[in-house]
Amino acid sequence: MARVTALRAPRPGRVAVELDGAPWRTLPLEVVVRAGLCVDEELDRPRLRLLRRELRRHETVSVAGRVLRNRDHSARELDRKLEQRGASAAERLGALETLERAGLVDDERFAARRAQALADRGWGDAAIRVDLEGRDVAAELVAQALSALEPEQERAAALAERRGGGVRAARWLAARGFDADALEGVIAKEGGTALP
Repeated sequence: MARVTALRAPRPGRVAVELDGAPWRTLPLEVVVRAGLCVDEELDRPRLRLLRRELRRHETVSVAGRVLRNRDHSARELDRKLEQRGASAAERLGALETLERAGLVDDERFAARRAQALADRGWGDAAIRVDLEGRDVAAELVAQALSALEPEQERAAALAERRGGGVRAARWLAARGFDADALEGVIAKEGGTALP
């Protein structure tokens, strides 16, 4: 069996491992610590399996961090992306649990922020619901996020006013997922009776 003869830190966060006096691998510090590598210990099969498992866990969390760097994701959406990158179910579950504990993955926060961003861009509740459901956000979190928004009729009235009002504005709002009540309010304000 090979024996760990040295652990050196060539740069922050990395550890160069020597086996029997010869360079072997440079590993992330976290992997070395979690696997419990120490100088003068044998690197037997169980320790190698543990090291390999910790390295895969670390790589999965790193990939998830890179995915989250550009924008927030729901847990299920992130899970799908990790699966597409070849992570096993156990690795994905471990990574998601780690990221949720760290506060980097939070479906409630994601749903609220996404709903608000879409509402700010002029989308109605139906379109926001479809978007969130398409990102695998739980139905109760979708409902909670929608209830936290400014009422749809008020958003519709403000958007219709900015677009000049009337039937054209109502059609535009309908295409953006506003419901019939909000549209009727816009038309009624203009003196119309119904949508064509």
